Amino acid sequence: MTNDAAGRRDSVNYVARHHELQAGFRSLSDAIGPTMSGFGKLHRSAMAPGALDSATKELIALAIGITSHCDGCIAFHVHDALRAGASRAQVEEAIGVAIMMGGGPSAVFGSDALAALAQFEQAGVTPA
Repeated sequence: MTNDAAGRRDSVNYVARHHELQAGFRSLSDAIGPTMSGFGKLHRSAMAPGALDSATKELIALAIGITSHCDGCIAFHVHDALRAGASRAQVEEAIGVAIMMGGGPSAVFGSDALAALAQFEQAGVTPA
């Protein structure tokens, strides 16, 4: 992502970013298969329903992505929260918690997460 002459961040197409990251992860799997296999196993285990359902876990990951200022994390976890059944209101509240924990910089990335939410909703991402 680049900044324009006024220092504003360019808009991110989060649907396209999600697809780019999926392709990047496939390339990483080709290059470092055992490492990515281990990461995939960790991800599946951590996100599996347990005391917390998968949607709640995705909302936690989204909040961490916002406070970490990670566009890729926002793309993945907004998408996956919707796929896990999180509602718009739940995503919005997770964004609010992230802003409370991360302050002004998280408000910037929180607004990006809200844009991602609208993009994925427009693209028709629904629970699996």
